Amino acid sequence: MKNILEIKSVLGLHKQELISKYGLKFIAIFGSYTRGEQIKDSDIDILVDFDKPIGIEFIDLANELEEILNHKVDLVSKNGVQPKYLRVIEQELSYV
Repeated sequence: MKNILEIKSVLGLHKQELISKYGLKFIAIFGSYTRGEQIKDSDIDILVDFDKPIGIEFIDLANELEEILNHKVDLVSKNGVQPKYLRVIEQELSYV
């Protein structure tokens, strides 16, 4: 992936399918890509939130995102982030 706009464009094509398949409330990008600091080996940091508890499907979602983007993804659930870190992440979120 080259930049945040390309990532959002690709994810936008799959957004509704991912929402209905995994019960997502939102998909957002954060980290080096939102700051424009990504390098060739940077993974894409993605924060999601779910309508209901999710189990092994979390891994399925991570794998599907990597397939869609053809790039390494670091998937994070909003409920899995400590509040002090979530405040930092929320400042740089770019919603799909």
